[in-house]
Amino acid sequence: MRISANVLNSQDNHQIVLKTNENVHSLEIASKPTGYGSSANGGELLFLALATCYVNDIYREAAKKGIKIERVEVEVTGDFDLEGAPAKNVAYKVRLAADADEAELLELMQLTDSVSEIQNTLRVGTPVTLLETEIFKVE
Repeated sequence: MRISANVLNSQDNHQIVLKTNENVHSLEIASKPTGYGSSANGGELLFLALATCYVNDIYREAAKKGIKIERVEVEVTGDFDLEGAPAKNVAYKVRLAADADEAELLELMQLTDSVSEIQNTLRVGTPVTLLETEIFKVE
């Protein structure tokens, strides 16, 4: 599976295009009040990625076990202290309502934590590479 995220930003214009293999869709996030940049910061979006991954994965893992999820809530928190410093104290809480007994649901929640791809990406410290830079003229 190949995933990409593309952001195009100019004054009062913030466009986001997401792609997984051939599935393309957009996400709406407003510009900052100044007109430049995103009203959502990178930390918020990183934590949203963690929450979204867990939500999607709990449904996937529950389906494998024949468990019907009624509702899932995920709250991710953490701290960014200094510009340029990585996050610390990143943790999350999960609340779940489903048609199974408590022990089975607790096992499902722990399993999902162990297989959630975004959580595991951060846990191993995956390198991120600036691949290319380009200067272009706006006409």
